[in-house]
Amino acid sequence: MNQQKDIIKDARVLGVPKMLLLGLQHMFAMFGATILVPILVNSYFNSKGQVLSVQVTLFCAGLGTLFFHVCSKFKVPAFLGSSFAFLGGFSSIASLDKGIFESMPDSEKLQYACGGILIAGLLYLVLALIIKLVGVSRVMRFLPPVVTGPIIICIGLSLAPSAVANASTNWLIALVALAVIVIFNIWGKGMFKIIPILLGVVIAYVFAVCLNGLGFTNPDGSAILDFSAVASASWVGLPPFQLPKFNLTSILIMAPIAIATMMEHIGDMSAISASVGENFLADPGLHRTLIGDGIATSLSALIGGPANTTYGENTGVLELSRVHDPKVIRLAACYAIVLSFIPKVAEIIGSMPASIIGGVSFILYGMISAIGVRNVVENHVDFTKSRNLIIAGVILVSGLGFTNGLTFTIAGTSITLTSLAIAAIAGILLNAILPGNDYHFGDNPDADSSRGVDLRPRELEKELKNQN
Repeated sequence: MNQQKDIIKDARVLGVPKMLLLGLQHMFAMFGATILVPILVNSYFNSKGQVLSVQVTLFCAGLGTLFFHVCSKFKVPAFLGSSFAFLGGFSSIASLDKGIFESMPDSEKLQYACGGILIAGLLYLVLALIIKLVGVSRVMRFLPPVVTGPIIICIGLSLAPSAVANASTNWLIALVALAVIVIFNIWGKGMFKIIPILLGVVIAYVFAVCLNGLGFTNPDGSAILDFSAVASASWVGLPPFQLPKFNLTSILIMAPIAIATMMEHIGDMSAISASVGENFLADPGLHRTLIGDGIATSLSALIGGPANTTYGENTGVLELSRVHDPKVIRLAACYAIVLSFIPKVAEIIGSMPASIIGGVSFILYGMISAIGVRNVVENHVDFTKSRNLIIAGVILVSGLGFTNGLTFTIAGTSITLTSLAIAAIAGILLNAILPGNDYHFGDNPDADSSRGVDLRPRELEKELKNQN
């Protein structure tokens, strides 16, 4: 793949201080969505306090990311944050009031939910084994650009309502964050050009503090900043870990969700591969990234945390900063682990107005969709052919239309597929069924390379680049 000269593969050339700042930028990018999961989960339960701990969630995100990097040979610049796909499962378990769940404390229900998530994570190993046995080439034949491109577009656009919802809490602050990112990314020099997200967060936060100090409020009358949780938080505290419990009901609620998240994982790996111009589906291999994601999820559930998943927010940061070094992601993971033991600092960051997260998300989510568009364009997908239009159209409508997913019952068990899982399944099936398939994986390695799935030996790829 053709690489622009300003892309940095080894962040050490920037020096340690700049690497630390880049890691902080990735930490901020994932923070809002990661802590939003426990906030939403806690709202499903009747308990007044935290059922799913923010501290445990941060610890699991950091630990899961580090474990993922070990499994993927330290090659894939991916951050694993809290998965939203399992929210429906948490809600279902929170509402259980029959059998052993009758009069059960919410904290114990969470343990059973985590037991189901642990099993769901282990299902990743089954798919990884299948891919290892049949080879990634055969698997990728079912994922041509006409499928992966629209799916990647959906990943970004499906997050768009979240960006608008957060930004709408205070458009002024959101626009300040957005403007700072644009200004430094376009006109910034040196280090300022590669940390626009961090600068957007910090400057917008300072602006919010000033507005709050002057007595301004959000349009709905709420305070711009709320430091009450910061004042009551201690400086050092052990995350409240807890072991999972197992029950067939909770397992049948949570485990099938892995079907959806595994499909999302493949889409995310394609997006990251296309973003950084590396062949991650072949090296270190899709089976390795699946193992890393699955076991990271199971490890999280083992100590009372939510499921993990590769984060699109951080893929957007890779595209924007042009720094593709996985070491920077691992720094962000270490920050998350350290923060999990410092409740006061975690609460300070957690006090960040939703409007700032919304302003930043405008860029990050848009970048993901733009990657999908580039995927389609660079692979010259022929949309004059009806089959390609049908496949892309069904994927886009499914990915953006099923906002609440699709819930159905099998053997008395309610199962929910997320919109992205529906889109991926529909696209793969249509591509396999509809006649006139003009794409055969491996026939055009240069086209495959443009979306990060070139299976040629690295030595041959380098030789071809040198010739060009």
